[in-house]
Amino acid sequence: MKLLEDRIRKDGRAINADILKVDTFINHQVDPALMLECAKDFAEHFKGQGVTKVATIESSGIAPALLTSIEMGVPLVILKKQPSKVLNDDLYQTMVTSFTKGTNYELTLSRKVIDEKDHVLLIDDFLANGEAATGAVRLVRMAHATVAGVGVLIEKSFQPGNKKLTEAGFEVYSLAKIKSMSEGTIEFV
Repeated sequence: MKLLEDRIRKDGRAINADILKVDTFINHQVDPALMLECAKDFAEHFKGQGVTKVATIESSGIAPALLTSIEMGVPLVILKKQPSKVLNDDLYQTMVTSFTKGTNYELTLSRKVIDEKDHVLLIDDFLANGEAATGAVRLVRMAHATVAGVGVLIEKSFQPGNKKLTEAGFEVYSLAKIKSMSEGTIEFV
């Protein structure tokens, strides 16, 4: 998506070969107009595929996922990174390693919000090693639901996430694909 690539060129910052900062328009401060255009693109791409719910992992995927769910007219499910005092029983859980933070967390889904009748579209801000998306897929499968596909704003194509998901049989639709990065330089596919 040219609009997103242009914004990354303008306001994104490659810190090194692995870290891209997009905190002024995606994951700290959010540009709602840009997220709406991304959501429209996701909704158009996955239109007619029987999506019943959109899901994302808290927190940076919420903006594009919420707008995608509105565009598609289906509920949004937010997969929690840890149970809370009110979300603490009747759960599906799986361990995920965060690429960005280098930590593990227990991804959590209430059994009440997704079931075998659902066909779930997963939306996230980044795809790198595919750990978060793979964890989300595991939770959807634990609920006996199916995965419609994975939509990501920014894919780091030089990392194994896309390959891992596509080899497992999932469609990955990325709005911006980065071929390589180095400090101050971003090259798109």
